[in-house]
Amino acid sequence: MKTLYLKDDEKSIATAAEILKGGGLVAIPTETVYGLAANALDGEAVKRIFEAKGRPQDNPLIVHVSCAQEIPPLVAETDERLYALAEKFWPGPLTVVMKKSALIPDEVSAGLDTVAIRMPSHPAARAVIKASGLPLAAPSANLSGRPSPTKARHVMDDLEGKIDAVIDGGPCSVGVESTVITLETEPPMLLRPGGITPEQLEEVLGKITVNHAVYEKLNENEEARSPGMKYKHYAPKAEVTLIKGGFEVYEKYLKACGGDICAVCYEGEGKNFDISFEFGKKDDYASQARGIFEALRQVDEKGCKKAFVRCPEPRGIGLAVYNRLLRSAAFRVLDLDFGIAVYGITGQTGSGKSTLCKKAEDMGIAVIYTDKLARTALESKAVQKALTGAFGGDIIENGAVNRALLAKKAFSSPGGTELLNTCTHPEIIRLTVDEIHRAQKAGAKAALIDAPVLFATPLPAVCRKVICVTAPEELRKKRIKERDGLTDEQADMRINAQQSEEDYKAKSDYIIENISLEEAENKLTEFFGKEGYYA
Repeated sequence: MKTLYLKDDEKSIATAAEILKGGGLVAIPTETVYGLAANALDGEAVKRIFEAKGRPQDNPLIVHVSCAQEIPPLVAETDERLYALAEKFWPGPLTVVMKKSALIPDEVSAGLDTVAIRMPSHPAARAVIKASGLPLAAPSANLSGRPSPTKARHVMDDLEGKIDAVIDGGPCSVGVESTVITLETEPPMLLRPGGITPEQLEEVLGKITVNHAVYEKLNENEEARSPGMKYKHYAPKAEVTLIKGGFEVYEKYLKACGGDICAVCYEGEGKNFDISFEFGKKDDYASQARGIFEALRQVDEKGCKKAFVRCPEPRGIGLAVYNRLLRSAAFRVLDLDFGIAVYGITGQTGSGKSTLCKKAEDMGIAVIYTDKLARTALESKAVQKALTGAFGGDIIENGAVNRALLAKKAFSSPGGTELLNTCTHPEIIRLTVDEIHRAQKAGAKAALIDAPVLFATPLPAVCRKVICVTAPEELRKKRIKERDGLTDEQADMRINAQQSEEDYKAKSDYIIENISLEEAENKLTEFFGKEGYYA
């Protein structure tokens, strides 16, 4: 199929209208994002939308109209609140959910008894609706799950050859999908944030509630009552992680990550990184909405494997940007805005860190044991998938990781250890950050991250200082043989897989030699005394 590239003019509007009346698909510009339109009253035409996008058919579509008079035949009964909303916000980026009439096919409503309706403000969109004489079902004009299109070229990148035509109406002025509010609950409920804010809605409707899926995943087997409520959505091919916190910790963390990553940040911040894309001004939520999908598409154009995004404030239209990014990141969020000081403690295996950590706990300092968190991380299905891809399916027995076999494979070489870290560290880091916040809420004076491979992660970036614990090799070997029941050969293999003592020392702020436990504990007490956490 050849996709016609149409201008925003009278002739093109007429061409698009004829395509739609014939059951075809046309991507049209709206003020929010480009929509992939089909006759909303023709179930077969609507099916072609799902086929072109690769969209799951349990995801309802929005019906677009050009004026309020077109709505009554589409709904079971009209609601006075609809007209109050229409007078205030239409044409514009607001979608209202009501009980549907028999005219709406199940393909549009995904089998629900409701229909979502909106009146776009873009002149081209309204002109096409009028010229066709049809209500138009139109989700975003992109491949399912990808960042939404805010320019005609984005549509062509995803759907050229799969749809009949696209009308180039320029860049979208809002940049994120419409706000969706349902009038089928009491009080009305916000299902998806967008260009109309909750505060604006309450000026018309009074009290509204916000569906939990605005901030978190849908519950298992819970129906998507609106577009944009699915688990992962709006996502580039790169792995996206949101970073909460100020720019200083964001910059420090990203630079500690290294590798093929990029920063998706606010205007003026990109110059601090090798690869970056800016998506709006820090305190200008409307500019963030206009820029976020373009930035996510640029991440893929650059070929980045990972993108770390500055987490926007969930206020005003910023809530819509936050919501889209949550799903783009599959809910990977690192909140690095800690209210307590964070320290790190590391050292080679057998150096005696664990003993000193118990001393720290006696001082009222919360210790985050990453070895324990590593065991929790191995329960993650995503981690297990990565590990089997790296080390083979035989490491999984009865749904759990055979840790002894994994260790044998991973610790046989520095390369194997590095591969293990790649598979497990993202989840361990997430769990570590959660534990720090938990410790803060419990009233801890400070947090101490116990991590034998601390410097193989970006965690030093969140630490005020790092303590390195050392001990002679023979003493370390003796300790781990007794602790883990290892043979000489196994102990040597584990020791040799780690970095040298000199490497640990060079990257640390404070060194404790742990030959005499009493002396080592005194050194730890001295350190935290100087830091102001122990007297």
